[in-house]
Amino acid sequence: MTDPTAAFFEGLDRSGHEPLLEKTIGTLRFELTNGKQEAPWFVTIKKGDVAVSRADATADCVARTDKTLFDGIVRGKENAMAAVLRGAIETEGDPELLVRFQRLFPGPSATGTPGKKS
Repeated sequence: MTDPTAAFFEGLDRSGHEPLLEKTIGTLRFELTNGKQEAPWFVTIKKGDVAVSRADATADCVARTDKTLFDGIVRGKENAMAAVLRGAIETEGDPELLVRFQRLFPGPSATGTPGKKS
């Protein structure tokens, strides 16, 4: 079974440049737990140029959540901002970086959307 979170971050690292982040500079660290603390995902953004590593380094924005929830976010089944608002994702540092970064998450699938066929 493919790990959706790993696939998301590895694809982001391979792409190297994200036009949606061309006005963004900063670093984010995603700390995901699945019963135990996993190695973090560290994202560096420099005007759209994106690099991803597993470094446990100081970041401008840190997001902490359950890996299952984050898997749902990268699959388009959960909304990152809604998760922040309900307290399922804890953040510290610059929240604007997370707001900008969430543009890269896939949107919801057509399943369950009013007016759409499954």
